[in-house]
Amino acid sequence: MSEQEIHTRTPRQLRIGAAIFFFISGFGYSTWASRIPTIKQELHLNDAQLGTVLFALPIGLMLTMPLTGRLLSTYSSRVIMLIGSLFLSLVLLLIGFSNSMLQLIIMLFCFGSARNLLTLSINTQGVAVQALYHKSIMASFHGIWSLAGFTGAAVGLLMVYLNITPAYHFAFVSIALTVFTLYFIKDTVYQVPIKQERKPVFSLPDKYLIKFSFICFASMACENTMYDWSALYFQKEVNPDKTIATAAFVIYLVAMTTGRFAGDKLVTRVGIKTVLKFSGIFIFCGLMTAVFLPYTVIAALGFILVGFGVSCIVPMIFSLAGKSKNMSSSSALASISTVGYLGFVLVPPFVGYIAQNANLRWSFGIIALLGGLIVFLVSKLKTDQEQSPSPVNN
Repeated sequence: MSEQEIHTRTPRQLRIGAAIFFFISGFGYSTWASRIPTIKQELHLNDAQLGTVLFALPIGLMLTMPLTGRLLSTYSSRVIMLIGSLFLSLVLLLIGFSNSMLQLIIMLFCFGSARNLLTLSINTQGVAVQALYHKSIMASFHGIWSLAGFTGAAVGLLMVYLNITPAYHFAFVSIALTVFTLYFIKDTVYQVPIKQERKPVFSLPDKYLIKFSFICFASMACENTMYDWSALYFQKEVNPDKTIATAAFVIYLVAMTTGRFAGDKLVTRVGIKTVLKFSGIFIFCGLMTAVFLPYTVIAALGFILVGFGVSCIVPMIFSLAGKSKNMSSSSALASISTVGYLGFVLVPPFVGYIAQNANLRWSFGIIALLGGLIVFLVSKLKTDQEQSPSPVNN
């Protein structure tokens, strides 16, 4: 743990400051995701080419993970968060002006790197602020990230409706996020890192964590597939209207956001194992509904189920993983994240390659099986892990 300086800010001010950066992270990412169909059309990309393009973002995220870990052990998370947020805003601006597949790949690689810097640093901030409270507040940070995602998608829907190009859309958002970053950075925790012995770049999960790792893999794969392909699925398989396609993405985000704000109460009432099991069921049933009944209203209901399904799996798994007796909580979360992000990296491009050779319905049907995998793995968890932890943001 890092030793914190004495602050002139109250816990409430620090909580608001951290929440702002969770919002910046979610809003910036969903801004890009909401315009994927438009950018695909502008650059004349087929499904396989888009799959290759989308591969660049998580690769940038994964390759930056060791660097971010080292930076957070050397500098305050406030410094890394400032750099990550400004970098994210700059790259988002440049994505809007990319006019070739190669340029877009390079920009998305940088976007993934910026997102990793910001994601790990805001989680470190969240943990530091949580230490100032006797009640759990991490779930609210997680919900704020999702709320920001919904808001960014809603703005994207408006931009599509008004026929505003991604270049102008992204420029406006980049300027706004930069202003928020510079104004609220003073209301965040400054931590003095404690020197630790050098550790391996990637730490693999131990036997206790392996089931958690695969559950995280399946959930993050489903979540990122929905981010990258939900609007396109609607446009190609359900309804060709581009506004309705973007609205389908917004519907998914609304469901995911609602589920995250309700997660703590559900876990307290019925237990974490039950919530995890039904989360997997919702993912499987939601995707299968969209696959076998590709009609606007019914497919939208399927997307709602998927949103509820993926909403709380990762924070719940992170919370359980932190109880490992063989690894520190930070090492446990890092090992879980490493496996989880492999799902984030590998599966969405795989969706594009399947779609190019068959169609998106086949791709989504295969992804639905991951929901079944989650149900199976949860059933193998020991009952003594069924308790009410404090969720951690992914």
